[in-house]
Amino acid sequence: MKNKKRSSWQQIDPFATREQEKYGRTVPSRELILQTLEERGMPLTLGELSAEWQLDEWEVAALSRRLRAMERDGQLIRNRREGYGPVTKMNLVTGRVIGHPEGHGFLIPDEGGDSLFFSPRQMRKLLHGDRAVARVIGVDYRGRREGAVVEVLERNTETVVGRFCEERGVYFVIPDNKRINQDIIVPAEGRGAAQAGQIVIAELIEQPSAQNRPLGRIKEVLGDHMAPGMEIRIAIASHGIPVEWPEAVIEEARQYGETVPESASQGRWDLRNTPLVTIDGVTARDFDDAVYCERRGNNWRLLVAIADVSWYVQLGTALDREARKRGNSVYFPDRAIPMLPETLSNGLCSLNPQVDRLCMVCEMTINAEGRIIRSRFAEGVMRSQARLTYDTVAAIVAERSPQLRAEYAEQVPHLDRLLELYQVLRVSREQRGAMDFDTQETEIEYGADRKIERILPTQRNDAHRLIEECMIAANVAAARFLQRHKMPGLYRIHEGPTEDRLNKLRAFLGELGLGLGGGDKPAPRDYTRLLEQVHERPDVHLIQTVMLRSLAQAVYSPGNLGHFGLALEAYAHFTSPIRRYPDLQVHRAIRHVLQGGKAADFPFTHADLVGLGEHCSMTERRADEAVRDAVEWLKCEYMLDKVGQVFDGIITAVTGFGLFVELRGVYVEGLVHVTALRNDFYRFDPIGHRLQGERSGQIYRLGDALRVQVARVDLDERKIDFEPVESQRGESTRRNRYPLRRRKE
Repeated sequence: MKNKKRSSWQQIDPFATREQEKYGRTVPSRELILQTLEERGMPLTLGELSAEWQLDEWEVAALSRRLRAMERDGQLIRNRREGYGPVTKMNLVTGRVIGHPEGHGFLIPDEGGDSLFFSPRQMRKLLHGDRAVARVIGVDYRGRREGAVVEVLERNTETVVGRFCEERGVYFVIPDNKRINQDIIVPAEGRGAAQAGQIVIAELIEQPSAQNRPLGRIKEVLGDHMAPGMEIRIAIASHGIPVEWPEAVIEEARQYGETVPESASQGRWDLRNTPLVTIDGVTARDFDDAVYCERRGNNWRLLVAIADVSWYVQLGTALDREARKRGNSVYFPDRAIPMLPETLSNGLCSLNPQVDRLCMVCEMTINAEGRIIRSRFAEGVMRSQARLTYDTVAAIVAERSPQLRAEYAEQVPHLDRLLELYQVLRVSREQRGAMDFDTQETEIEYGADRKIERILPTQRNDAHRLIEECMIAANVAAARFLQRHKMPGLYRIHEGPTEDRLNKLRAFLGELGLGLGGGDKPAPRDYTRLLEQVHERPDVHLIQTVMLRSLAQAVYSPGNLGHFGLALEAYAHFTSPIRRYPDLQVHRAIRHVLQGGKAADFPFTHADLVGLGEHCSMTERRADEAVRDAVEWLKCEYMLDKVGQVFDGIITAVTGFGLFVELRGVYVEGLVHVTALRNDFYRFDPIGHRLQGERSGQIYRLGDALRVQVARVDLDERKIDFEPVESQRGESTRRNRYPLRRRKE
């Protein structure tokens, strides 16, 4: 573009019509701004751009707002001369900051690619979660690109949870989140009623800078450090999990009443006489799925009825906004933070027995090979015939208890058909190569004063697996429905291993004389074959752990990439709309089609769903991290009176700084620091996942058994330190490895 006056900038802006429709008056589009700056090859000020396009007063003001917005979004950077230039043309990187407990951090680029290392000095200006623009200033001694902060685009931290402290008349808060490594200074007038040692929420009044630490004032005192339930209050506040319900949400939920009006059942498939039943855990309070199965010739007819949450949670309402904000329910050891108000989650949207409930029904015909040969969806109304537990169903269909089969005589024939279908689906699962790693889940049993009495391994039976396979089948049918009707929707995607992870896995397997098939693109079946091959090996725990770590985390996305772990070409979450927003969104897409809508008039664009998928993936991770933090606190509290005791354990992770060991039968993990491995210097082998003594040749590997003594418990840091018991470090002990139990998909 030549540097000359323009009679009409709208003539050269390819997006002028879009801007006109969106704002009523035309505003220079972001695309035109970036194009102009790139073609001029130099930063331009607001005045220079205004003169370039001969803008009037209103257009200059609109352009100023747009330039500031593009600066906030990391598209532009403003120099000291007030000139704007594209970030990509100024050798700068925009991204999200990830703090590290040791004081340094990383910038994760918005455009992908390698992260940028921030030294502790650079992190003085930042807090974990901020968005920033940085320039590359070199490569550190470990070969990592190193960056310097140019500008902070967006602050992520408004409140911090931590312990209130006083030292020599100075008040400060030590953050509970160890990724925030700066203490929050609290002026005397901002301390409120907080007392030293209490857990508080501090509201930031000044963000950190190169010269100053962040300032805050005490917003709320949560309570004393060791108070019952404090671990969950800290986890909720630290991770920003919404707890309070806005009054508008409560009012909307209340308006639906407590029963389903007959008018809402009109035009729906009436399943009130079909013997659908719910099968859940003993402590479950919300029931969002019910099942029924019958045999038809060589095929099975399976009905999966799911609570029709989307009928109640209408798009754009206060209920919808709050459900989306929460993303999912969060399940702590002794309480749940629901996605929907209790009047819905435990009431109208819960398939309670012997009451009418609205539902979305997936009807499937499944053949003797376990393939879904037909499926359809419908809006329905149902009445659950029984609220069954996993243990009861297992006793009926697997153990064939005469007493329970007599008590539930009306349901027994359909439950027996469900077991037959499960056995067929299980064979199909194995044949397609779906993975089934052996891992162990635990549950916490409380005693007096809400303190842990014991930690128990969870037990899974055929009823758990039966329901799991039925839900997977319905989710597959939902994904196929979206594809068949070309509807934009959220898929549950799980990608295979990256090239780097695959190379590391193969290097590790090569040391053991093992190989993974499939070449550059191994299939789930290749993983499954290897698991079967090593099933009887004493180091199976080690092998399967490394295999599991080679895989990505499952996420939500409108782009279907399949589910690697389940070996499925298309998979969408449909079966839990009470506790997961993506399921609710899939229900809306299905209802849109059932009511005659087309993809073109569905009120969600691909970009909308990309953002929604990222948000729901984030809230899922947020929930997992919050629950993990609370459980780690509880486990540390449980071990406080066990310092000095000796336990048998198994090495669950090996790092350069030591060994993580899980206590056998206790299910608590702690660290044996490398300095506790006496009488030698130990070298870390990341490929072999082991530490090896330079002089003695002593080897500690992932999966080895190790006898340890509890040396220290730090509740603030949620850390437990172990020391090895010297007499048990021989080779004979290390060969005794303990496989873990199976976990559901």
